Amino acid sequence: MTVDVLRRPALAERRARVAVAVLFFTNGALFANLLPRYPQIKADLGIGNAAYGLAVAAFPAGAITAGLAAGILVRRFGSARVAVGGTLLTGVGILAAGLADSVAVFAGALFLAGAMDAFTDVAQNAHGLRVQRRYGRSIINSFHAIWSIGAVTGGSMAAGAIALGVARGPHLLFSAVVFAVAACAALRFCLPGPETEPAGEIDAEDRAPGEQRAPATGLRTGYVLAALVLIATAGTLVEDAGSSWATLYLSDSLHATVALAASGYVALVGAQFVGRIVGDRLVDRFGQRAVARSGALIAAVGMGLALAVPTVPGTVLGFAAAGFGVATLVPAAMHEADELPGLKPGSGLTIVSWLMRLGFLLSPPVVGLVADAASLRVGLLVVPLAGLLVLLCAGVLRPRRQ
Repeated sequence: MTVDVLRRPALAERRARVAVAVLFFTNGALFANLLPRYPQIKADLGIGNAAYGLAVAAFPAGAITAGLAAGILVRRFGSARVAVGGTLLTGVGILAAGLADSVAVFAGALFLAGAMDAFTDVAQNAHGLRVQRRYGRSIINSFHAIWSIGAVTGGSMAAGAIALGVARGPHLLFSAVVFAVAACAALRFCLPGPETEPAGEIDAEDRAPGEQRAPATGLRTGYVLAALVLIATAGTLVEDAGSSWATLYLSDSLHATVALAASGYVALVGAQFVGRIVGDRLVDRFGQRAVARSGALIAAVGMGLALAVPTVPGTVLGFAAAGFGVATLVPAAMHEADELPGLKPGSGLTIVSWLMRLGFLLSPPVVGLVADAASLRVGLLVVPLAGLLVLLCAGVLRPRRQ
């Protein structure tokens, strides 16, 4: 009872949690407003699948180019300010991408948006983990669930704008302004003061009975960090399949209407939201290792069946299964990396956040090349393959507490 009272968050901490949730929401909603516009942009620019895949890869390329600078900016200006500033500039890049009249401008604008999104991603997760340490219990999955709500909201806004015939310019300008105002309002309620150091050690109650932290050797830490990067990257591969290719696959390969084609991505992020809402409780009960493995199996089997028997309803359900299955992967990898022994505070989080974007960088051109050589249906096999990768690497995650 005493521990519960001591860990009860103060008003400032509860407000900070809401503020971080708003930042995650705006981050998810901004980019999702652009994604359903991709088929129109691709058609207007007159480019094929391979060129489209390379252009879309500019977003993660920008994130990887700028990602390692995020830690420096956070230490210099504070995680909350960096998250908000990145949100404002991400909106500018997305608007420019929507208005692009050439492939070069489209790719350049996505590169800018990706770089700014990398700053926002690291900063909002750093601030979220800071709030989590104040709470004394896991809340990181709930922030990523809010991101999924934002993505569903943004995708739905775009689908509605398309159905109403609203042009890309006014639609994306409205989106950028609304979410910029929301992010700036959230800044006022974030935690004040300098960034705090993460806890050096995990409480004994967070370990399984008899479980000991491995010695902070470079070899062991490097192995675990590499596995965490692969787990997070698998999650991003699945997310990219929904964001970059779901709409195109449903509209071009399965001949769904433009408005209905947007439901593939919405289904993925909607199911991902459900998985993240229940994620903290599932992890507490079954352990992150079991949750990750079960989710990977759901994603691999669900999307595998959808690709084996291609129908519009089945494909939408397949993307939903994939989203639910990978829901906790990125939060789990970030949390584990942030507490790895042998690394400076925040280094593990920054490295995983940076390298996992290789999934976003490599997936679009690889899937595009496979789609041109064979079919987009074959290219989307990346989803069940990502599930198998998680099954192989999930052993580095924590088991169930007895």
